[in-house]
Amino acid sequence: MALYRFKVTFEDYDDVTREIDVKSNQSFEDLHRAIHQSTGYNSEFPSSFYISNDQWIKGEEITYLPNQRRIDRGVALMDKVKLSNRIDDPHQKFYYTFNFDRPFDFHVELLKIILDETPGTTYPAIIKSVGEAPKQFGNVFNPTVLPPASEDFDFLNEMEFTPEEAEEGFSEILDTEDEVEVDDVHEAPEEEEDEFGNEFSDNEGFEDEEHPQHGDDY
Repeated sequence: MALYRFKVTFEDYDDVTREIDVKSNQSFEDLHRAIHQSTGYNSEFPSSFYISNDQWIKGEEITYLPNQRRIDRGVALMDKVKLSNRIDDPHQKFYYTFNFDRPFDFHVELLKIILDETPGTTYPAIIKSVGEAPKQFGNVFNPTVLPPASEDFDFLNEMEFTPEEAEEGFSEILDTEDEVEVDDVHEAPEEEEDEFGNEFSDNEGFEDEEHPQHGDDY
């Protein structure tokens, strides 16, 4: 059985590479899992290979754990497609995106075709590993933390709100405070009247009766 030796490189981390041997009759899902065996990632996330040209322009898609849109489009599934059915170039290239929600992109290139298997080897087999793969989702779960702008924000931060949730929370808090302030303004005169109105009610109009005002005096 012939073997395909692929070179796998992170698109954004050129110094991290892997070389993986896969049997020609194995599937794209086998290659998908082998890549993440070599990186230490959990492979159970929606991902796709794209048949590509020398400029890494995406062509036909072959997917894993597809969403409904891909199902409706009839995108081929990794476990249904053998590698040999999509390789017609001695340096065939595949653009590979792992986990569409928080993606890592890879360049996968066929280095050579090996005619004989190595006895006792289980395939896919990781032949070469250079560089340490970046932490899975590290660029999402370890963002730069900005200092809190106020005590309110610090409270929200301690409660593990995301920045978006914090912003929504501030809007709700500010709206509530505005309503309270408006209510206080309307209620204030009533409170003052209740507190002082009865005390001076007997003197209402006293000044007007004793000292009437005449505009001519001025």
